[in-house]
Amino acid sequence: MESAAVHQRPPEHMDNPYQPHMARIVRIHRMVPDNYLFQLRFADDSVVQNWEHRPGQFVELSVIGTGEAPISISSPPTRKGILELCIRRAGRVTSALYRLPTNAMVGIRGPYGNGFPVEEMAGNDLLIIAGGLGMAPLRSLLWYALDNREKFGTVTLMYGARSPEEMLFREELLSLTDVDDLNCLLTVDRDPTGTWKHNVGLLPSLFQKATFDPNRTYAAVVGPPIVYKFVLAELLKLNFHKDRILMSLERRMKCGVGKCGHCSVGYKYTCIHGPVFTYWDAINLPEIV
Repeated sequence: MESAAVHQRPPEHMDNPYQPHMARIVRIHRMVPDNYLFQLRFADDSVVQNWEHRPGQFVELSVIGTGEAPISISSPPTRKGILELCIRRAGRVTSALYRLPTNAMVGIRGPYGNGFPVEEMAGNDLLIIAGGLGMAPLRSLLWYALDNREKFGTVTLMYGARSPEEMLFREELLSLTDVDDLNCLLTVDRDPTGTWKHNVGLLPSLFQKATFDPNRTYAAVVGPPIVYKFVLAELLKLNFHKDRILMSLERRMKCGVGKCGHCSVGYKYTCIHGPVFTYWDAINLPEIV
């Protein structure tokens, strides 16, 4: 005789890590070519009320009938109700997403990953360094720090893009250059139109425009591999502690729960132990960068 437990359904409040919550696309904002900001709201009000994430975490976004893809969260946990995902059209799932209109439904699993250790970073200065599309995950950390300004010392943002037209959240960030309690430094590699009023040069050139105390500053860095190479060199030159340099390796995220194995880096899984790693981790796991 079979046990009754075999047929017993789990309580409805228990989360199934493989079952997405449905969310509605409430707004689509085109920021740069092939990179849109999708604003989503969960269909279930209880999910809206109970949703929590930390800066640096990611979700699995699914398009019904197509598949799913890992996407970093761009909105801060301090602003409830709307989940913002900055998504580049780069494959089958994201191409299908770009064909959806507002009010269409998508699935969201998560949040996954460790995120930035914001509790440990509190009470220190904060240096946020983004290159190219790296601003998408770091925007969550930036607004978390601005919404909890009393928890941090000096907050500095360094962001570099190839041109003004390719800068994510450009108008939003330009408005922050006038904020008194934020040192917002923006640069572009080139200015074809000659109308850019801020720095023109590679991202590392911004280090000449600010000073830091490496003993009381956490640096969060996200960008393409070339950004890590030169930015890490600058941070080490300034005597930053290796465990105070934090990197998000979002490009290695896969299934979110460490089951597929594609996110493995040495003996670590990016979806579980990351995507945020310290530079100390990178030294011990050369495959990371």
